[in-house]
Amino acid sequence: MKKFLLMNGPNLNMLGIREPGVYGTMTLSAIEEMLIAHAAEHDCELECFQSNHEGALIDKLHAAHGACDGIVYNPGAHTHYSYAIRDAIASIAVPVAEVHISDVDAREPFRAISVVAPACVAQVKGLGVEGYKVAFDGLLSGWATRLGEGFEAKAQGKIIVGGEM
Repeated sequence: MKKFLLMNGPNLNMLGIREPGVYGTMTLSAIEEMLIAHAAEHDCELECFQSNHEGALIDKLHAAHGACDGIVYNPGAHTHYSYAIRDAIASIAVPVAEVHISDVDAREPFRAISVVAPACVAQVKGLGVEGYKVAFDGLLSGWATRLGEGFEAKAQGKIIVGGEM
């Protein structure tokens, strides 16, 4: 049975309360339940993890090496500045799909910058909570090539995979 990890970073424990006009009203536990059920439909196991602490997230990424077939990860604000998270993703041989509920490109300019994306195999943004399923399905289908440096120059749209649109 394939094993996947769903990770959510800082402030995502406040989904359903935090800015519902941007993030919707679904709670993190409801998203986790939705994705666990979705994984089960594909005969996969899904572990869920959320932390507001960068070190705990890094430790979880390291622990996934050799233990998981893929990671669906919403790094929250760490997306924009955490080179430590980026390096942790790059250090493991597990494909990671970056997910954002909102369309980060249509918000404040700083949100359009992802320092973690080049280490990921995909970036899914602006599809609401369904983006988590899209990322899971993509990993299940074999997304494996990291986006790499310079992906932003050719990236247009809400789903970017392996450096291509």
